[in-house]
Amino acid sequence: MIRQSITRRNFVSKGGAFGIAMAIAAGETSNRSKMAFAIDPFDRPKPGRLRLSLAAYSLRDLLKGNREGWDMFRFVDYCHQLGVPGAELTSYYFPADVTTEYLNQLKSHCHRRGVVVTGGAIANDFCQSDPAKVRKDIEAAKLWIDRYAILGANVIRIFAGSQPKGDSWESTIARCVAAVDEVGDYAATRGMYLGLENHGGVTAQAEGLLEIIHRVKSKGIGINLDSGNFRSSADPYAELAQIAPYAVNAQLKVEMFPNGKQEMADLPRVLRLLSESSYSGWVALEYEAAEPPLEAIPKWVQILKQHLRDMDS
Repeated sequence: MIRQSITRRNFVSKGGAFGIAMAIAAGETSNRSKMAFAIDPFDRPKPGRLRLSLAAYSLRDLLKGNREGWDMFRFVDYCHQLGVPGAELTSYYFPADVTTEYLNQLKSHCHRRGVVVTGGAIANDFCQSDPAKVRKDIEAAKLWIDRYAILGANVIRIFAGSQPKGDSWESTIARCVAAVDEVGDYAATRGMYLGLENHGGVTAQAEGLLEIIHRVKSKGIGINLDSGNFRSSADPYAELAQIAPYAVNAQLKVEMFPNGKQEMADLPRVLRLLSESSYSGWVALEYEAAEPPLEAIPKWVQILKQHLRDMDS
């Protein structure tokens, strides 16, 4: 059965809350989707304007454990060296005992280097069946919302999670939506968005990700579009096109995996897809390919800069 959702635009035509209740009672929705209010695509002017950023995760092998002196400060220096105006910082590579003083020093360092903190990334699983674990991840997300707010980030990447073994889809999604709504509302109080990423689990396909997005009510929620993460589809570009109108951040990978088969990404196609969907904002190179990052990233940065110049010409 086709999944059904009610957007704000067609709510009246569907009979309002009474109509929703009657539809559910009549069993018009599947056990994997209930009718609910939907977030509409963002109302933005065309064409979208894209700016280049670099994700700290691209240098994960160096930043994990501060190998060879790599830390967030050196990463910001690296962005400046490459002429990349934005840096996406990842919570995994901050000190375990992050202090406000550290965050203020990093913020000042970014300002002196002329590098904008374009976003942040955290790890979480809001689909877990253990309420205590979900609550722990919710509180951790709120903590990092506060921290990234100090740094001036406007977007934080979050995950949904995976369906626990033995749990129903509906129960899993309902639990995830409740958590996303709570952290989204908290982010909105700080003037920030949380970008729910297409990242395996219940968001391995656009359908699952959009079901969650269509059921949340928080104004602090959008999508973090990761160009390389639709790996079970024959046409990942088509899935990206479905989620792009809801994007509040974008991450670019240099590889795609249609039906799980690795191939080089058509980066101009991804960039056009974003621009044509009216997305304006940062596109962060998140490098994960096999070539050593310090050798590959400068080359890919130059390629992306040229593609962006071509789009503006």
